[in-house]
Amino acid sequence: MRTRTWAWLLAALFAVCQLANVTGRDTPDTKNYLSYALSLSGDGKRAAASATIDYVCAGRGATASRRQGVDVTRFREPDPGARVAARCRAKEWRAVDARLRAGQAGGRTVPFASARFMRIFEARPGYPVYLVPFLAVLGVAWGVWAASVTVAVLGGLLVFLILRTLRAPPFACLTGQGLYYVLPVGTTAMRPMTEGLLLALTLAALWGCALVLEGRRGGAGLWLIGAALAALFTVKHAQALFLGVCLGVAATVCWFLWRPRRVLAVAGVGFGGALGVVLLARLLHFPSASESVQDLLTGHFADPDRARPWAELLRLEARFWVEWLRRQLWEPLLLVSVAAGVWGVLRRRAFGVFAVGAAGTGVLTQAGHPDIGIWGGRLVVLVWVVAVVGVPLLLERPGSGVRGGGEPVEGASTREGERPAQVASAREGEARLCDHPTG
Repeated sequence: MRTRTWAWLLAALFAVCQLANVTGRDTPDTKNYLSYALSLSGDGKRAAASATIDYVCAGRGATASRRQGVDVTRFREPDPGARVAARCRAKEWRAVDARLRAGQAGGRTVPFASARFMRIFEARPGYPVYLVPFLAVLGVAWGVWAASVTVAVLGGLLVFLILRTLRAPPFACLTGQGLYYVLPVGTTAMRPMTEGLLLALTLAALWGCALVLEGRRGGAGLWLIGAALAALFTVKHAQALFLGVCLGVAATVCWFLWRPRRVLAVAGVGFGGALGVVLLARLLHFPSASESVQDLLTGHFADPDRARPWAELLRLEARFWVEWLRRQLWEPLLLVSVAAGVWGVLRRRAFGVFAVGAAGTGVLTQAGHPDIGIWGGRLVVLVWVVAVVGVPLLLERPGSGVRGGGEPVEGASTREGERPAQVASAREGEARLCDHPTG
């Protein structure tokens, strides 16, 4: 009970700290998701555009004010916030008005960009649907903030639950939750975009894997994995595809290494979910992978389509990863954290394979968008999953927490080659010896 209380106190402390930045967290894509949510709430195109543009431009004005306030050469000048916000609103309205007059009024989103580009966001209703109740109760600015805080807090609590299911000691569970909040993963989860939901749903699926390996609640774990994949499809269907494939591959690896019957069900859910994503995306006419590559290589369709997009993507990939690795070696927090996390989770054998698989979806997402100009590491953020779960497992004593995902399979070795039944028999003998009067 005390541990759960500390978990909630840690979540509350994180939420209070986020009051430092209620606005100014948005990214260029935020306005697409926000306008979608306002449209679902019943606003027309112009009403949704007005509320979205006001929110985004108010954030830019507040950011400009804060920056000038600490600029050693310009802090004496008048506050630029109102001027920056007004200029922002004028620019956004010019673009939106032009597209609305041209007849680009279909779909749920406000036409902040070309219809071809906006189709990508039309296929992602999950995050806008999540925003709707917060906007209805709290309005735009506080609603977006509260939605971000809620999903970020949820991510940390899911890390706590995963570690509890693994029978990690209380201080390790709280450490994992705290790491989620203080590392860049928590900052990214607070952005008003899909990443917070992607992280939470990926962690929910990983919790399901831990429940399956724990054994007694395997059915609930399978349902949790399936529900997470279904929800991910609505948020970003590519992530649901990646996660389904990675969990299926991880389950197959576990089967070949240790022969656990229970992971076959996870493989079925993972590969079945991935197949379902492909079929349903085609049925709903979602933008294809080739369309995503053209979006990347043409600057959101500002330039003509590339004749050989896949060949150009491969060339870009090679150059991107060299530069990405150079920057990571310069500031190696991510590499060191992930390496320590992999070491920690692999101490739990089967669960470690699943954790590495879930984190691998971050690499796949980044590989699908090798754009070094996308700041903040938000595309690769899912690799932090293995760090926030694995690093706390390095804090426990070797041999503690055998079950709950640490137990690899039925019949596998648990103590220097002994089978679980042998370990149980030995422990019963030790107990009888201690109960003996001469013991």
